[in-house]
Amino acid sequence: MRISRLFVPQSLAAGTALALDTEGAHYLRSVLRLKPGDAVVLINGEGGEFPAEIVQMGRDGVGVAVGECQRRDAESALSTHLGLGISRGERMDLGIQKAVELGVSAITPLLTERCVVRLSADKAEQRLHHWQHVARSACEQCGRNRLPEIHPPEPLYPWLERQQGLRFILHPHGGVALRELPLPTGPVCLVSGPEGGFSDRERDDALRLGFTPLRLGPRILRTETAALAALAAIQTLWGDLGG
Repeated sequence: MRISRLFVPQSLAAGTALALDTEGAHYLRSVLRLKPGDAVVLINGEGGEFPAEIVQMGRDGVGVAVGECQRRDAESALSTHLGLGISRGERMDLGIQKAVELGVSAITPLLTERCVVRLSADKAEQRLHHWQHVARSACEQCGRNRLPEIHPPEPLYPWLERQQGLRFILHPHGGVALRELPLPTGPVCLVSGPEGGFSDRERDDALRLGFTPLRLGPRILRTETAALAALAAIQTLWGDLGG
């Protein structure tokens, strides 16, 4: 039987008793409907996973006994940073969730000219917390023990200026194909636009700053498809999806 994995935002140590926070307790008690004696696996995003046993289950809290850390690594050796144009609701959540499953190292939500989403400072902070929760849940599901960093939203141009390594901008009408490129020796940076794509000016800025236009094939992919298809191809050619 598959043992459920749970992210806990605190230090973990073998041989200790741990009272789960409200969210974790609710998940085990009301969603999974576990009971004392049941096993779970705890992760805190710092590497490794801790088998644990539920020792207390009640409305006043859920307690677990933490076992020995197991060092199991599910991280890709290829470092990938995804700049993702902010799209609406479920599309953005899907992009972050699946990028985490595909082994992305970091994600930066980007504000572009054609973004239909406009974020105040308070709203941006709320969305960041939400996207970080989406990433944690994806790690629980897919078996990763390290959390990819979800950076605060920022405008496209200053982000483009700071990026290093092999840099790609998705371009539906031209550019190079991945199979034409040699194996990279450092990190890979990929930037993908929102629903309306990048403006000509944004695309020109990226090219001027050293980004290579990347072609994924003869079909135009929707925003929620394009970044994920590119990540899957990159991880297959250069990362750990090939075997």
